[in-house]
Amino acid sequence: MRIRFLFLGLCVFFADGCKQHPLTDYRPLDKAGMGSAEVEQLKALNVSDDEIPQIVKLKNARLTDEVCVSLVSIAHQHQHIFNSADSVSSLAGAGYAESQILDIARVDHLDTISNEAVMLRLIGLSNSTVQLLLDRHLQGVPTLSSTQISRLKNTGLTERQVLERINAGMTDEQADAEIKRREAARNHANTDFIHLHGRRSR
Repeated sequence: MRIRFLFLGLCVFFADGCKQHPLTDYRPLDKAGMGSAEVEQLKALNVSDDEIPQIVKLKNARLTDEVCVSLVSIAHQHQHIFNSADSVSSLAGAGYAESQILDIARVDHLDTISNEAVMLRLIGLSNSTVQLLLDRHLQGVPTLSSTQISRLKNTGLTERQVLERINAGMTDEQADAEIKRREAARNHANTDFIHLHGRRSR
């Protein structure tokens, strides 16, 4: 019986030990300019060797130390390591605030939403519209893709008109049909009929 308990104790010990990273090199974080207090918080979060370069990328993207720690902590709460530095850097580069990035992280959608969120910025939508669309994505509410929004704008619709269609529940397929109708109408309106006149006989 004693041997059995000893065996179980060793199993627990090694299981817990596998989750620890006592030899992780934190010096790259110091070189990246992270404060000692935040480094200690990351040590408490037991970051892995693979997460260190990810955090350095966040620092290079000029995110604050507090947000770096929060992103790692949120990833661990979702029971996976933090490996979304590229997505976060893209969002930050597109002008998203740290609070918005954290909102995306909290629903564990950094890698699934980042490209779409960046595109919403690139097509020139106002901040309020970008936030509204981002909220819809975070809440899982169906909404038009950035591609279709851009195409609708290119047909001459205003941002307000696009929003009206989104709020009415327009799908990408419905948007595609309207785009084709509007493009066809525009092409027809721009058609020039050229009349060819023959030479007059002398």
